[in-house]
Amino acid sequence: MSYIHHHEDVTEPAHVLFVCVRNSGKSQMAAALMRQLAGDRVLVTSAGTAPGARLNQESAASLAEIGASLDGEFPKQLTDEMLREADRVIVLGTEAQVVRPEGMRATVEVWQTDEPSLRGITGAERMRLVRDDIRHRVEALLTEMDANHGIAAQLRPVLGEHSPTVLP
Repeated sequence: MSYIHHHEDVTEPAHVLFVCVRNSGKSQMAAALMRQLAGDRVLVTSAGTAPGARLNQESAASLAEIGASLDGEFPKQLTDEMLREADRVIVLGTEAQVVRPEGMRATVEVWQTDEPSLRGITGAERMRLVRDDIRHRVEALLTEMDANHGIAAQLRPVLGEHSPTVLP
């Protein structure tokens, strides 16, 4: 059983779109974590409002530490079509501004993610804290999707000992 929605008489996985400005770090991390936790039960994409030239290697390294991967990914430009196709749009941070195109049905949620650099924490330690904050938020999103659409039995084995934590 998958978390699904019905669109144009076709049953398909729900589509979550993660957005940030550069699509080189936080939105890519969220997408990789969602893929790791939900597998093919959720269609996941990420994009940026002003994409960077390459992925943040510290982000990739912090994900690799927990078995998640950015292999094959690259920064992508957010398009109106991406917004129209998504069931949920999650904006990481407050810098990226999403303009709703005509025909967009998704809600837009903004995650004000932790920024350890404001506390003087940099490098790999910073990225681990960012990763862990995003992971908790992705787990909470999956728990919410479960509550709304009955996918508990599928998510428990994936989430394992990492109990979801709802963050503001």
